[in-house]
Amino acid sequence: MTSEANAHTLARFLDYLRVERGSAKLTIAAYASDLVHFATFLEQRRSGFTSVRREDVRQYVQELFSNGLDGRSVGRKLSAIRQLYRHLLVDGKIDKDPTLNVDLPKQWKVLPKALTSDEVKKMLSPQPPRNGSERSIALALRDRAMLELFYAGGARVSEVADARLEDLKLDMGYILVRGKGDKERMVPLGGPSQRALQQYLRESRGVIVGKKSSPLLFVGGGGRRLTRQRLWQIVGKSSLASGRHASPHTMRHSCATHMVENGADLRTVQTILGHSDISTTQIYTHVALDRLKGVHAKHHPRGKSKQGS
Repeated sequence: MTSEANAHTLARFLDYLRVERGSAKLTIAAYASDLVHFATFLEQRRSGFTSVRREDVRQYVQELFSNGLDGRSVGRKLSAIRQLYRHLLVDGKIDKDPTLNVDLPKQWKVLPKALTSDEVKKMLSPQPPRNGSERSIALALRDRAMLELFYAGGARVSEVADARLEDLKLDMGYILVRGKGDKERMVPLGGPSQRALQQYLRESRGVIVGKKSSPLLFVGGGGRRLTRQRLWQIVGKSSLASGRHASPHTMRHSCATHMVENGADLRTVQTILGHSDISTTQIYTHVALDRLKGVHAKHHPRGKSKQGS
């Protein structure tokens, strides 16, 4: 448990995220969990949020790694701590940010997994329904339209689950989605995704909804909202055709990676994905570079290093 002073500081910070930043409930809950964990670490050293030194932060990071936490999780916890101290600095509660110059070890840079273009093509190819029933055919068309949306604009799983009919502008080639912090952005739709969505709306959605009504674009039986878990299952099952397991995150990463590989500038990719910080988008330059190196090593006559003469 946190001390009274730490609890008060944490409560004020979470209120700031909720009221002024408009952060989503899941984001606030994740920050709270990470910061309570950090506070417990500090109290074992008889310290509090406002008296932290840079060395305390470094020791905390070291302890996380010593306990076997993976780099991505450590990075997430450090991000929460950074946000807290930026807030405390602006609020005048501290004079120096103890997270400054706390470098990210190389092992933290966990590159996102992305499918190749060929793997995506196989995954997005029309899949035969489980049987010839009208409902099975309708579900297959729905699932394909969802996959196209995941890949076309790098949409997050929650954005696809919450997408509304009124936000789909097929004639203009885009859909409005609501991302983290309930921020709205425009996701462009290419020709294949537009055609898949048109076919779903024309031939499939009415069969799935039945006599019910729903404002949502993608629905389950009777117009029910599809859960995040169900979307993960659909993407995972569809990825079997590619030969590699994929998730909604994989589709999002594949979208960004392929755009960068084909010459898209980072600002455009940042806008499409809804990243608040360009540094988040910059990781895709490393992904694309690794892919280029792999292709070069495989196909260039002097790409492979050989031992001896």
